[in-house]
Amino acid sequence: MNPSRLPQEYRLVELDEIDSTNDEAKRLAAAGAPEGTLVWARCQTVGRGRRGRAWSSRRGNLFASIIVRPDCAPLQAAQLTFAAALAVRDMLTIYIADSASIACKWPNDVLVKGRKISGILLESSTAGQGNVDWLVLGIGVNLRHHPDIGGRHPSTSLIDEGAGEVDLCAALWDFAGAFSRRWKQWRDGGFAPIRDAWLENAFGLGERASIKLERGEFVGGFVGIDANGALRLKAGDGTERLFSAGDVTFGEQS
Repeated sequence: MNPSRLPQEYRLVELDEIDSTNDEAKRLAAAGAPEGTLVWARCQTVGRGRRGRAWSSRRGNLFASIIVRPDCAPLQAAQLTFAAALAVRDMLTIYIADSASIACKWPNDVLVKGRKISGILLESSTAGQGNVDWLVLGIGVNLRHHPDIGGRHPSTSLIDEGAGEVDLCAALWDFAGAFSRRWKQWRDGGFAPIRDAWLENAFGLGERASIKLERGEFVGGFVGIDANGALRLKAGDGTERLFSAGDVTFGEQS
């Protein structure tokens, strides 16, 4: 791959196979790797999603992790999950003509026609003052393959969505450029413009949603996200609750 095609702030670490691009980026970050270090692997042997779930990592899909050093509180740094989701969506619009079919699902997925095509994993380490020392943003995008999962939000790939064979290097360049723009938007303007853009492309806005928590489940109308990115659900009695984590599904509830 030609690293000169990447935005100048990136330093590419190109690998054929690794346990996890996030784990490698975390190792590099802990050893002092600079912001903009981009770990890319053609295959992961132990790919992970949120809450330690396995992430299908067949060759031909995109797996990459970026080191960021935002020097801010963890709650603020978590907003970059939404910036990364928008960057993935920006990249996908290059290959999918119907851009309206590409949506961001809270908290960290990107869907096409309601089917999951990408997931994002954010991991960080705090400095002594409580601010984030480094943050690793990992993305997985189904270019050629996707796992066979069912439920309300099954998976898909760019090939299945009619995009044809997407060059892996080109997809990485496109995502890196998109994230560079979204990162600068967040850095210069704060979360508000990222939040607005995410809500413009949010999956399920205005629909009934069910969020599964450790101690049960809550059902309500999805009315948006707050100034920090927490999910806003409105119950039938009009009361509103905020959720910072949980598994969400949309549509008719059983």
